[in-house]
Amino acid sequence: MKNRLKCAKSLKRVALLCGAGIAASFVPAAMAAGQGAFGNKPNVVLLFIDDLGYGDIGPYGCKDIPTPNIDKLAETGVVCTSFHVASAPCSPSRHVLMMGEYAQRSGKFGMARGQPLPSDRPTMAQFMSDAGYATGQIGKWDLGDSTQVPLSVGFDETRKNAPMKKYSPDELKALEERMLKYGVKNTKALLKKYKQSSRFFVKTPDGKDQWLTDYDGDMMVDFVKRHKDEPFFLYFSPNAVHSPSMEAPESYINRTTAKGVRRFLAGAIVSVDDQVGKLLKVLDEYGLRENTLIVFASDNGANLDEGGSSTPYAGGKHGGTQQVGWVRVPCIYSYPGVIPAGKRYDGLNSSFDFFSTFAVVSGHPVPGNLDGVNMIPHLQGKKTGVAHEFLFQLNCDPSDMEHRNVVAVRWKDWRLYRKSETDQWQLFDLNADPKETKDVSDAHPEVVKRMDEEFGNWRKTLPEWKPIPPRKKRDTPLIPQGYGWASAKEQASGRVPAKEAGNYLTLEAPKQLVAGSTVTVKITHRIPSKLGEQKIHVTLKSGQKKVKRQVLKAKGTGTLEVSFLIPKEYAGKSLNFAAFAGEEYKQRLQKSLPQLLTDPVIVKQKF
Repeated sequence: MKNRLKCAKSLKRVALLCGAGIAASFVPAAMAAGQGAFGNKPNVVLLFIDDLGYGDIGPYGCKDIPTPNIDKLAETGVVCTSFHVASAPCSPSRHVLMMGEYAQRSGKFGMARGQPLPSDRPTMAQFMSDAGYATGQIGKWDLGDSTQVPLSVGFDETRKNAPMKKYSPDELKALEERMLKYGVKNTKALLKKYKQSSRFFVKTPDGKDQWLTDYDGDMMVDFVKRHKDEPFFLYFSPNAVHSPSMEAPESYINRTTAKGVRRFLAGAIVSVDDQVGKLLKVLDEYGLRENTLIVFASDNGANLDEGGSSTPYAGGKHGGTQQVGWVRVPCIYSYPGVIPAGKRYDGLNSSFDFFSTFAVVSGHPVPGNLDGVNMIPHLQGKKTGVAHEFLFQLNCDPSDMEHRNVVAVRWKDWRLYRKSETDQWQLFDLNADPKETKDVSDAHPEVVKRMDEEFGNWRKTLPEWKPIPPRKKRDTPLIPQGYGWASAKEQASGRVPAKEAGNYLTLEAPKQLVAGSTVTVKITHRIPSKLGEQKIHVTLKSGQKKVKRQVLKAKGTGTLEVSFLIPKEYAGKSLNFAAFAGEEYKQRLQKSLPQLLTDPVIVKQKF
């Protein structure tokens, strides 16, 4: 067995907030609370379920859907009763998770599909890879622009998308009858979207039908087995239990006592529970359970159209986006021997805390841009006070669906709410009134004032909303089709693997260029240590003609300078600077500098 205590060489990432001209700081992980308790480098598994409501699993009081494996996870860890995703729904929630900060800091103020992940600071996957972890992703992505796929932002492997089952006309008819029997709404419209293709059944290599969530669970087991001798980080984000759930097998549904349309959702949740069981079993099989931190959570609140529950709170997806149930969701931390067993944590905490917590347990320097905190000392009871005194919610993207717009602040048992930033605040006491039926703002003006001030201070730290850049079309799927795993290594181009597309060059030219003078260009590079030394070609061009070219050698993270004498005969002509990395030089960075006079030029390109 390989030495699991050996820390892999890793690149110390430096985040450059170029637009703001601010360098993000890094602090040693050993300075963060609780690091000394962990010893070696634990595995990390993040189970991020889609549309799972607060009241839909056993640890949160659900009675009609058995979840024995999730219950076991709770029994060996801590149940967070006041956990909130920082943004909802799908895409912004995942953005927060992957970047460890409020999505609004990157300009994402709503669903905003296609909003790029920032490239000037590491994703969770990039960070864990640099910390010496094997990194894998399974399931739903819904992140970044069309170029930012799992293998390009730090994941070593991603589960390929197996081909979906095709329904025959008779099978579609039977499915319609089943839906009508249990009161599914908009049956005809839902089936029309299917176009004979299943949403949740895949075809296995031997031609059999398999429930997608089961398939994903099998792939999770495979990942653990293959990486059992090294630290691994697995991001498991199945499509379950996203709608539509009406394909859920009767074998799952019959294990529940759910009624009506909820029975389909119940079956899908039972399937998710089975996959948690597979994970716990394989970890026990290889003696890894006590060296594995597992976090279980949901991307947003319950799907109310399918009978999802946010009990005892109100709200959720479809008709409940204005209430706390849209963002207050289940979250369980389990790390035997480090996190106490069978406890609950009632303080405010959020999805951006995952990155901070994983960073500390990895033993790698923690990025200073994160909004979260290391949750472990809070869960252990070693740190007094709440993890967060205030949490903020701001969906104000004018291009988003109107029902998703919401502004809210959480503090203690209070929830301050308004639909838009021009509306009057309403105040609810979630302890006395969990369904948010009575506005008590007039009775507690001092509370409204305090929460409004905190929101205003936070709001000032955010950029202004801007439209999403035009989405680029892809010639290939976001996640490769087929069976098994796609790896970054397989998709390498030249000497720089596709996995390292999360790393970049930054080329910075001065404000003013004058023909006949010397111009100095700065090249900031971020090259993973395992790639060693790389050649970087920097070229000054005019149209297709090369004016000057220099070849630099670089490794790790740093800044190089290269100087060019601009010939006098190029006065008034358009020039380009280009930087190339890798043997084939197919990927490049280019910026036109018209007429030798320009504003500051800072351009960056993933390579």
